[in-house]
Amino acid sequence: MVVLFVLGLIVLVPLWVMVTGAIKPLGDVQGEFEWWPSHPTLQPFKDIWQTVPLAKYFTNSLIVCSVATVFSVLIAILAGYAVSRWRFRGRRLFTGTILSTQMFPGILFLLPLFLIFVNLDKVFGTTVFYQTRLGLIVTYLTFTLPFSIWMLAGYFDGIPRELDEAAKVDGAGTMRTLWQVILPAARPGVIAVAVYAFMTSWGEILFASQMTNTDTQTLSIGLQSYSTQINVYWNQVMAASLVVSVPIVVAFLLLQRYLVAGLTAGAVK
Repeated sequence: MVVLFVLGLIVLVPLWVMVTGAIKPLGDVQGEFEWWPSHPTLQPFKDIWQTVPLAKYFTNSLIVCSVATVFSVLIAILAGYAVSRWRFRGRRLFTGTILSTQMFPGILFLLPLFLIFVNLDKVFGTTVFYQTRLGLIVTYLTFTLPFSIWMLAGYFDGIPRELDEAAKVDGAGTMRTLWQVILPAARPGVIAVAVYAFMTSWGEILFASQMTNTDTQTLSIGLQSYSTQINVYWNQVMAASLVVSVPIVVAFLLLQRYLVAGLTAGAVK
């Protein structure tokens, strides 16, 4: 109980400071710290949309993360099913390779991706990948796909092969078996992969800081705009942080039972 209480304080105290700071005037936030706001106001929640183009950053993040999640799930379903059901040459090497990519820090892939995108843009004669939404989507797929494939392959392993055989007896092909028979049974795993991919992309900052410009910046980079050479709008930073956390919190609360079931089953092979 003591450990749980301490862990609860570690989580709840910063959250309380953020919530109370978001409803304080800027002067109160910059002044002496108070646990309870003496002049509560909702003005920071209105100002966050005018101080910086938060709506544009929000739109960029939503588009990039949603598209990256959709492609990550679709590719992971196909690859995971193939790894689970078929015994092909190089299968172990493939699974080991995609999983080993999670061992390396993301910064190792930053320069290679930068060079690839710049050279591809030279080939196309226009900006297609570097500092565009498309380039950021491709970048996010490079680190969400490996774990997604590995996790779904493990989840598919837990689904009896008799379902595949029964579907084939009924005349279903491979793709029909996958989409109409296996996927309904693998729904928790698919949802877990989708939540993982979206959450990982939503909070990513390293690649977004180098692969975007003022028009394609995401929320993780756009929040830094509240800090200027003249002032730091701490109350708006906290208010904006709460606002941008809403999609993740809502998604987690709605899909929590699927996420836990999918992660638990997919992690055991």
